[in-house]
This record gives sequence, C-alpha cells and structure tokens, in this order.
Amino acid sequence: MGEHNRIQLAAYALGALVLVVVGARVLGPEAAVPEPPRVAVDGAAASDAGRRPGPEEADRRRGVYVHVAGAVRRQGIYRLPADARVSAALKRARGPTPRADMTAVNLAAPVRDGQQVVVPVRGAAPAGGTGGASASTAPGSPGAPGAAGARVSLSQATPEQLDQLDGIGPALAARIVEYRTSHGGFRSVDELQQVDGIGPKRFEALRGSVDP
Repeated sequence: MGEHNRIQLAAYALGALVLVVVGARVLGPEAAVPEPPRVAVDGAAASDAGRRPGPEEADRRRGVYVHVAGAVRRQGIYRLPADARVSAALKRARGPTPRADMTAVNLAAPVRDGQQVVVPVRGAAPAGGTGGASASTAPGSPGAPGAAGARVSLSQATPEQLDQLDGIGPALAARIVEYRTSHGGFRSVDELQQVDGIGPKRFEALRGSVDP
C-alpha cells in the first residue's frame, strides 16, 4: 500500500471518530428544562382568601329594610347598610318636605331592620315616636286607633292605623297616604274632604277622631 493510501485511510478513520463523538452528544440525555420560579404566598393573605365572613359581617353585607314615611319627598321602603343612621334613610327618601319638623327627628340614631322612620309635620301631634325611634304609634298612646279619646294624625299615621278608623278600608287608607305624600301632609282636618272617596257623611263621622 502506498503512502498516499495510508494517509487517506487515516483521514477516513479520524472523520468517522468525529462523527461518533458528535452523534453521541446529540443523541445523549436532553438538557434539563428549568422549572418556573415559585411565587411566595403570604400566609395571612392565603388565610383571608379562604376565610368565610362571620355573622356580623354577613349581616352588614345583607343590610336592613327601613320604611320612611311622613313629611318626606318620597315615602317608601329602602334597603340600607346595617350600620346606617336615620340621616341615610331620609337621604334615600329624597329629604324632608318644607313642612317637616326636623327638630323631632334624631338624624344620628342608628336604624334597625323593619323600623319605620316617620318625619312629623310642624304643629302636628306626635305619633308616638320620632325619626330616631320606631316612629310608629303604639296601641294606647296618643294618636293610636282604639285608645280612649285618642286622635289619629292624618299626616303621620301608617296605612294600617288609618285602616282601623271607622269607614276607612285599605283602599281609602292608601288614597289618604297618596294625597298627603303629594301635598306634603295635611294642614287641617277639613283637607281630608279633598281625598277621593271621603264624602260629607263620612267626613263628619271621622272629624272627631283625626288630627292634621
């Protein structure tokens, strides 16, 4: 074999060795994939996320329902936060009318579920409470139907109290409330005759048992 052939064989052998080494590296174990970084979670935050609201917090979220009546611009039942005050109830009712007696209303008093807040008309007899209390007339108190010698305030009585008057049913009681809402209360007992359904005979029967 000539010198040229030996050099050529050595070159082939070296090339084959290089291919074996390169192939071993290419076909070897894959490079490890780096893990994504872990995000540290604060223990207190994780505890708050899984915490259920307690009874007090649940009541606050649920709120309370309050009936606002009397000398306000928009009587009705309103949903308020559980820690709301009477001032918030009047704000939902669009505020008092010009004839409202705000000296009888405790705006800072807290409200409770099912409460009735009544804003009295100036000069009208109290209906057994103020805006800071239940503001509904209790049986046997002045202005409560059925009490001896008591008169019912047309501007403050609830529909249920008006319904207890002789000759006044639910429909007529609702019309009385509608009239006083649109007119800011009753200025006199005679004004009751302006309510649809109150004729002269019925008015005479009611005159002695109601106040403006």
